[in-house]
Amino acid sequence: MPITIETLTDDQRVWAHEIIEDNWGSTRMVSRGVLYDVTTFPGLVAVLDDQRVGLLTYRIEAGECEIMSLDSLVEGHGVGTALLAAVAEIARAAGCQRLVLITTNDNTHAFRFYQRRGWRLCGVRVGAVDDARRLKPEIPLIGNDEIPIHDEIELEYCL
Repeated sequence: MPITIETLTDDQRVWAHEIIEDNWGSTRMVSRGVLYDVTTFPGLVAVLDDQRVGLLTYRIEAGECEIMSLDSLVEGHGVGTALLAAVAEIARAAGCQRLVLITTNDNTHAFRFYQRRGWRLCGVRVGAVDDARRLKPEIPLIGNDEIPIHDEIELEYCL
């Protein structure tokens, strides 16, 4: 059965809040030195066999679409890829020239995932996560694979 993508509705906001809180440790996220509540953004929900299996939140500003969160609840079914394709269509329709996202220097899994789908590394903000801890102190010091978290990495996908 194929994955379908739905627009996040108000009825799904409690579920989305729980997914973001569970997977990110908080609904607050810092990107480029700005603190956001990710649950306030528009989103997309991936559905497979009548089950919600993925969530993507995004914001559109000044001709670019920034992916704020991407959560695939099942691996190897194309959930993340389907969500990326759907948000790319939304961004194009809104006149955006590119998609961007910010991740941390420890997120090597994300680097592989996005680059295999045509995304490019376009920026490093050295020490940005160290600075972000003033706004969001719950950001861990050590991340994936025991890598200390210090820097923001920006990736882009040109539309």
